[in-house]
Amino acid sequence: MFAPAPLGDAPLEILAESAFGAHPGRAAAELPTASDALGSWYRAVILGGQGRYAAARAELRIVRARSVDPIVLSLAASTEGSLLRQLGWHARAAAFDGRAVALLTEKSLGDRAMGSARSGYPFERSDAIGDALTGLAADALGVGRVALAWRLLRRGADLLPPERLGWRPAIRREWVSAETALAAGTVEPAGAHAAAALELSERAPSVRHLVKSRLLVAAAAAAAGEHDRSRELAERVSEQCREHGLLPLRWASAMLRAGLAVDGAAAEARDCAAAIVRRGGRFRP
Repeated sequence: MFAPAPLGDAPLEILAESAFGAHPGRAAAELPTASDALGSWYRAVILGGQGRYAAARAELRIVRARSVDPIVLSLAASTEGSLLRQLGWHARAAAFDGRAVALLTEKSLGDRAMGSARSGYPFERSDAIGDALTGLAADALGVGRVALAWRLLRRGADLLPPERLGWRPAIRREWVSAETALAAGTVEPAGAHAAAALELSERAPSVRHLVKSRLLVAAAAAAAGEHDRSRELAERVSEQCREHGLLPLRWASAMLRAGLAVDGAAAEARDCAAAIVRRGGRFRP
């Protein structure tokens, strides 16, 4: 399981809580310096959630330089894929997600993370595999291969049923399932997966995961023709994004609200996109 406070080490606890807890908007200057690869991965997750893409990629380079642990390296590769995917580079992201899967196919790896016994890492191998397979499904969806996305999601579910997943990869699987259902035009399953993600997120420690789950519920509501409900949910998401500094999700919320003809939303989306570019994000044309 992914825990918000893993090792009893105060700086690492702050990083973990910022990555997967109640304070995702901590300024970079307020974050402790990472003393190991795990801390650098947490910093990359935090900075990516704030849309600080250049800084997040720099932390991932540090992870790769500091660690030979396949679990940590797999998580870093999945995170790199996620950053690319957020900006529309799905084909490039697939290379990183494929690498994340490949790192975890060694026969020597058991069900527990290799690093758990010697380093106290607060996650299991199954969580990293779940991240990688879900990332590959999202990559396939982004290039229009909906059937492949479904196959990858089913493969992940067969290999790792929900009871074997921590809360984070379980939520991410529901996100991508909802997005795939939306792309396939199956509105009711999309709403069911989005609702499942929201239910899991409400029991999880991460504000960021809760906010994104609400955004997906809003998107599913829009697809179902429930425009008033969608606008209300998307506005709530936008407020939470401003409160917690979640720039990429604020941009996505503004894009959804612009599609629903909310006054000022298109201008907000443009402003958010410009801020992302200033922070090192390069959108795929």
